[in-house]
Amino acid sequence: MDVRQRDHIETVVLTTTGQPPVAARMHDAIIQSSWQRCVHQYGLDPSRMQEARIVPAQRLREHQQRIDDFARIARYGLETLYSQVAGTGYVVLLTDADGVAVDYLGDEGTDAGLRRAGLYLGAEWSEDGAGTCAVGTALATGHALTVHRDDHFDATHIPLTCTAAPLFDSHGQLHAILDISALSSPLAKDSQTFALYLVRTYASRIEDAYFLRRHRRDWILKLSPAPEFIDVNPEYLIALDASGRVVGHNRRAQQMLAAEASLDSTGSPLLGMRFDALFEVPLEQLGRFVYSRPSEERVVRLAGSGKRLYLSAMPPMLPAPAGTADAAPAPLPPELAALCGDDAALQRQLQLAARLVDAPINLLINGETGSGKEYLARALHRASARRGGPFIAVNCAAIPETLIESELFGHLPNSFSGAGSKAKRGLIQEADGGTLFLDEIGDMPRDLQSRLLRVLAEGEVLAIGASRPVPVNIRVISATHHPLDRLIGDGRFREDLYYRLNGARLVLPPLRERSDLDWLIDKFLAGSGGAQRFTLSESARSQLHRHRWPGNLRELRNALEYARAVCNDKHIEASDLPDGIGGPGVSVATDASAPGKAEPARAAGVEPNACESECALLTRHLRAHGWNLSAVARVLGISRMTLYRRMARHGIQSPNRSDAVSSHPTGSPDGARS
Repeated sequence: MDVRQRDHIETVVLTTTGQPPVAARMHDAIIQSSWQRCVHQYGLDPSRMQEARIVPAQRLREHQQRIDDFARIARYGLETLYSQVAGTGYVVLLTDADGVAVDYLGDEGTDAGLRRAGLYLGAEWSEDGAGTCAVGTALATGHALTVHRDDHFDATHIPLTCTAAPLFDSHGQLHAILDISALSSPLAKDSQTFALYLVRTYASRIEDAYFLRRHRRDWILKLSPAPEFIDVNPEYLIALDASGRVVGHNRRAQQMLAAEASLDSTGSPLLGMRFDALFEVPLEQLGRFVYSRPSEERVVRLAGSGKRLYLSAMPPMLPAPAGTADAAPAPLPPELAALCGDDAALQRQLQLAARLVDAPINLLINGETGSGKEYLARALHRASARRGGPFIAVNCAAIPETLIESELFGHLPNSFSGAGSKAKRGLIQEADGGTLFLDEIGDMPRDLQSRLLRVLAEGEVLAIGASRPVPVNIRVISATHHPLDRLIGDGRFREDLYYRLNGARLVLPPLRERSDLDWLIDKFLAGSGGAQRFTLSESARSQLHRHRWPGNLRELRNALEYARAVCNDKHIEASDLPDGIGGPGVSVATDASAPGKAEPARAAGVEPNACESECALLTRHLRAHGWNLSAVARVLGISRMTLYRRMARHGIQSPNRSDAVSSHPTGSPDGARS
């Protein structure tokens, strides 16, 4: 315990025993009241020093499931808030009404320090457990506040600065807490004024988004003191049922009506009140306040006080009639919506994926190499209730067969030659509580398929050399470009494992069949910055449209990253694109006229099978790059070992002698020459 911590404990003791400390150590009334509760109501000892409390994974999942619908809607608000503070040392936390952090955004490079401090997923920050802290005190008081450094009760937490705001549901109940915190702040407490403003702003946005979602089948009243922002950013929200009675409201509406109509602001006296008891307008005239009328004409007065407000009324959203073929689909979770522009086939697959996000079944994703199978798997994980758990990706084609068993299942010390003196947790166990993504599942050795089947059937994993299995709670998403039914017929894939993996099947279209290529181009050009800085000439865009993209999204991304690197003044011309993009041998015209290729069959209405399509595309790509295997592997975004395996599978042999040598596992991988 250092001097600062001893002084802090002394200040807490003096304050809570009625002996005011020196003026330099005085804290505001909210903090002092919290300290009093900690000592006299919760029985906490200010001299204790306790580490952050992180709930076990199973308890965290239970807390996440209870608040899952709200947390899903809040996620975009968290991401937008984090974008405002990223790079300044802050993390963003969403906790439930028990103070348990159910969602978290922060810098992965400081995860260890954040976890030790409790600024992490699963941390428990109730006031009766952690003492005075932003989350716990916001829960206790229902007010937004900053708890800065030595405002904290526990001396362990005095380096932290934390700002939190409560989130209320449409019945006036405190539902969650939004918090931004940092491990340290050398500045005075008033330096956190903007942090408090941000948290309050985004808390209101999240509350309103949840309100609009929850009450979309009710009349929604948007009210504001001024007409200019009534339809885009209303101050007050009230929901009415079909009889005109209040069934929901946001926090600001509750507080405003409590002040204007002398209603109780602590409970929810609004619920059940009639529309015409709140406003000097009969319910029958509600229709004249709909959006179609100019906002300045939609004036209403509060009953009793006569306060003038502007009102915009939204009619209930009617459910689509059963069996209506052209009914508008439900909005996609943002994680899935980010994967597609306006391609109808992919949108249908994403709509199916949205319905399966939390289904208790394993998923199988089919699609050509590079078509975005891992992107979809990660999006499914982030949109699911398992998002707080790990996402472990395993490429079954990239791990040597001699290592894949120990990588997946783990091993005990010295359990086999080369195992080493330390135990190793397998990737299956690392995925406990989250998602295990098995890419290229069709390349998994058959003798390991039976072991994986046991994991799926029994929910437990047995490490190499172990005698007792360990229970695991995982969801498996597998992916392949193979037709697994053909592998089953050839005896290369277990049929019983196939049915365990294929709880539901999602199919990703290849890039050449997608109608949103321009959207993808613009998305990749914008990069992670979110605002497009590179421009593309019409000739370059036309050349991109002519290309057949055998490497799909990987190849498109690589081509655009290359063009961004070599272009001048952030303007990409056709000459900046890599060789072979839209050129001879890979254009639509060349491909359509080439005998024996997959595309003539497609043009004639015959769908080529996946193996023939991959073989033709792979051969064409190898020829276009002069059989330079390193270049082809780079363009396709795969390792040379994976490329060798696919060539061997289809009986494709390189005309370069050095490649034939290097394709052997003991050969040198450097020999591809044109």
